[in-house]
Amino acid sequence: MVWFVALPLIALALAAVRSLLHRSGRAALRWVLAANALLLLSAAPLLAVGLDGTAQAAGSVQAQDGGSGAAALIAAGIAVAGASLGAAIAVAYTGAAALAALSERPELFGRAMVIVGLAEGIAIYGLVVAVILIGKA
Repeated sequence: MVWFVALPLIALALAAVRSLLHRSGRAALRWVLAANALLLLSAAPLLAVGLDGTAQAAGSVQAQDGGSGAAALIAAGIAVAGASLGAAIAVAYTGAAALAALSERPELFGRAMVIVGLAEGIAIYGLVVAVILIGKA
């Protein structure tokens, strides 16, 4: 529910930063980097409290596992996201190279597809790690 309130504020802040960077240049970039560092430092304790599991929600009983299930689910999401981004970058480069090679020598189709398939395998490894982590949650 908080995100529905915060999302328009974030959009306005991004628009303000974009216009500030467009006008001021280097000095504005320093201000933006300082604001990002401040935001990171202020969000770190909140994330630590959220993952700690000792904080109680209104009227709820404290979790018995200390929040390790939530941490495993977050880790699974990070594993899938990282593996998918890595696979996307790998497929972009290998796919472009494969198309360039196929335009000159069409008989390399099988080898090129194997290389692109290996790059896509990175995402599958991320899914396997996520399934293992969800199983432990």
